Amino acid sequence: MTDRMYETIRVDGGSEIKMWTRGVPVEPEARAQLEKTARMPFIFRHLAVMPDVHVGKGSTVGSVIPTVRAIIPAAVGVDIGCGMIAVKTTLTAADLPDNLARVRAAIECAVPHGRTPGKRDRGAWGDRLPENAERAWAKLAPGFKRITEKYPHLQRTNHRVHLGTLGTGNHFIEVCLDEAQSVWFMLHSGSRGVGNAIGTHFIELAKQDMRSWLANLPDRDLAYFEEGTQHFNDYVEAVEWAQNYARLNREVMMENVIEAVRKVIPKPFETHAEAVNCHHNYVSRERHFGEDIYVTRKGAVRARRGELGIIPGSMGARSYIVRGLGNEESFHSCSHGAGRKMSRTEAKRRFTLEDHRAATAGVECRKDKDVIDETPGAYKDIDAVMRAQRDLVEIVHTLKQVVCVKG
Repeated sequence: MTDRMYETIRVDGGSEIKMWTRGVPVEPEARAQLEKTARMPFIFRHLAVMPDVHVGKGSTVGSVIPTVRAIIPAAVGVDIGCGMIAVKTTLTAADLPDNLARVRAAIECAVPHGRTPGKRDRGAWGDRLPENAERAWAKLAPGFKRITEKYPHLQRTNHRVHLGTLGTGNHFIEVCLDEAQSVWFMLHSGSRGVGNAIGTHFIELAKQDMRSWLANLPDRDLAYFEEGTQHFNDYVEAVEWAQNYARLNREVMMENVIEAVRKVIPKPFETHAEAVNCHHNYVSRERHFGEDIYVTRKGAVRARRGELGIIPGSMGARSYIVRGLGNEESFHSCSHGAGRKMSRTEAKRRFTLEDHRAATAGVECRKDKDVIDETPGAYKDIDAVMRAQRDLVEIVHTLKQVVCVKG
């Protein structure tokens, strides 16, 4: 049918792939990786591919992988529960100071971020956590105890001291203005060190369990757990815990960002009920086409009809608060951002510091060589990405950042 927004690819010996990528470049390596995943025997109906698709570890970023009685740990990845939170405030652009450097500095002081070589981890708390992080950890501690009783080495991770911290890479905190000049706070992060440790451990465990079968897999990173096995049950328990950690992590950071900004903006303000907290790197049990299945969204957001989500652009482009249209063919999903169009190494090779400064003009953010791999030009055109998924979501708010804190 000509009105369909997706292209269907038929894979020899595998399931179909439906791609919402009209007008958006897709690297050949990403297509090849998608075809490998489509050949796994437990794929339910088809893979759904979002317009921000690009090559990833294990499975392709920007893909929705529905499975029956099996989960691929590397498809979920190691940044378990990575996602976004956004909150609208009663502030307007006129309430912000002309010089936003103090706002950025306050946020940077309130939320540990980045990485510092040596003994002190700038991206973690010290011995004393803020009260809201302690309260969040109290909710998480019983589940973590159950997990570490079976996998004691996970106890040595930075589980507690990373709660309420940002991380590195493409994680960020932003102050944004919407189309009505209302101020929003938005941030991107996940389950930090403990999620990484959980993901890494179970990915390797799946490979060990399938040692005699690895040669038959299209890719070693597609090693999987079958439902009903002990490791499957343990993984589901651990991954759901890490996803809850990620959600609480974002809530703690958002509370601290709001309090930090209150200290540097004299006008009192409140937050609206209009807020979103969504994963875009996770697995969940869902019902689609009349069947109970597992849906792994590796760089994709759930977009059930009426459900709000966040699709961020790069640090120099627009971001969007969206409402899901409940498209069943996409397994109720949409993209999780603009998506990289080149590797970090290629971005550092191709762009200069002058390019980065020009691309982030008007944004209070880092403009040094260590963030060139995150420069806007390294990402796909967010407007093209949004056009390609018009049947998946509708735009509720358009946000433009004025402050950006990078990990």
